[in-house]
Amino acid sequence: MHFTGSELASPQAAGTPTPRWQLAVAAGILGWTLDAFDFFVVIFLFDAIAAHFHVSKADVVYTLTLTLAMRPVGALIFGSLADRFGRKWLLVLCVFYFSAMTILSGLSVNFTMFAIMRALYGAGMGGYWGIGASYAMESAPPRLRGVLSGLLQTGYPFGYLVAAVVMQTVATHLGWRSPFFVGAPVAVLIAFLTWLAPESKAWQTQRVASMKTIFSSLWSHTRIFLYLLALMSVMLCLSHGTQDLYPDFLKSLPGIAEKKIAGMNLLYGIAILYSSAGMLGSLFFGFLSEKIGRRFSVMLALVTALASIAPWAFGATVLALTLGSCFMQAGVQGAWGVIPAHINELSPPSVRGLFPGFVYQLGFVVASPNTMVELKLSHALGYSWALTTFEVAVIVALLLLFYFGPEARGRDFYAPADGPESPA
Repeated sequence: MHFTGSELASPQAAGTPTPRWQLAVAAGILGWTLDAFDFFVVIFLFDAIAAHFHVSKADVVYTLTLTLAMRPVGALIFGSLADRFGRKWLLVLCVFYFSAMTILSGLSVNFTMFAIMRALYGAGMGGYWGIGASYAMESAPPRLRGVLSGLLQTGYPFGYLVAAVVMQTVATHLGWRSPFFVGAPVAVLIAFLTWLAPESKAWQTQRVASMKTIFSSLWSHTRIFLYLLALMSVMLCLSHGTQDLYPDFLKSLPGIAEKKIAGMNLLYGIAILYSSAGMLGSLFFGFLSEKIGRRFSVMLALVTALASIAPWAFGATVLALTLGSCFMQAGVQGAWGVIPAHINELSPPSVRGLFPGFVYQLGFVVASPNTMVELKLSHALGYSWALTTFEVAVIVALLLLFYFGPEARGRDFYAPADGPESPA
């Protein structure tokens, strides 16, 4: 089914932004950074955790699948509660919950406990993005929505970058458990910022009377739900397919472990560089989406990622690998930088706390095996061809989904819940 942007477009929102909206946006960015950090420390610890608990690396990789698969559960629970009772305090509850699960991951006495904590952490991670993105997008000035969407999404590559820094500083001196405790003070800061920020004015306008109404609204918008579910599933294959196993791929290259970049161990130094490039890409394409539209901005970012595959996967030198991975993440995170604004604009107003987060996290159920698929492909094709085959297929699929998909740039977030909504 072909959708056109004109079918969904609405006039620029006339409502004024929520006072002290900067605090809501800051809380969203910090929370998503912390969330990403708590997730990505594990990908740098595959070997250490496997050795400590006397399990295979594949067993540790499988905990990523558990984390990803549990995210829709958290999105459903926390998102529906945020639509019923408000964004603000559910955001605080969610960040304290997933931070507690992260700390318990570091305190695990055996691998079974570690796997359970990572699964429970996934529920909190799943709940946070939907609430944080809707809170930030609803609070911000409409004219800055694309830019702030990119800024919000920079939290994800920044979390990856911080994980790489912590691994070669804190973890080197205090051991593999220490990174799981680093984020606790940040959780307290996020709660303080959210406490100072007001509740979303859009939610106050569109709040619903019961949980039954929330789930009825979710059910009545199946068409856009299924489209966004497909979109998020493939988008998540894009990001996790280019990130989760890339440090392990670099380890597999002869002589890489001994090399340095900018005075740092190459494995961590290159991650810091491509994460920085990802943040710049997210900001740039988020800004661009206000000029040329959400869909075409994402498609341009995807073409950037596609063009970088050769040096990213087959680079024979440190320079080639660095440039390839930097342009890859600039494209990948550039595409993601548009997503918070794009899917919040496409979501039904009365369930904006639940809808974006639920389709985003349910996409993880579909995408959660992607790391294991790439790992198995690497055994059959070699790492370089496995990464290439997987990501080319993903990028082509996304180009088609965005080209034929809808857009609602500038949708009025302040319209009453019984006003115009996204089409079912």
